[in-house]
Amino acid sequence: MGYVYCTGPCVGCGRLFSFHPNRVPSLTYPPVSGTRQPVCQACVDRVNPMREKNGLPLIVPLPGAYEPAPEDEIIWED
Repeated sequence: MGYVYCTGPCVGCGRLFSFHPNRVPSLTYPPVSGTRQPVCQACVDRVNPMREKNGLPLIVPLPGAYEPAPEDEIIWED
């Protein structure tokens, strides 16, 4: 069994980071017509206080969102 390291830029800050592709928080960028883009932990930590202040649900990453993914857990989309 192997592990998958996905690395890409954060849609919020542009920094490269590693993540589990099926568990990382993401958003559609550009809105409506774009594709899902990953969000790093630092951006989640930065935006959650504003979300709480505005009465929006907090972004809670799934367990393992920023860890390598076992290859048999990956959902590969066509």
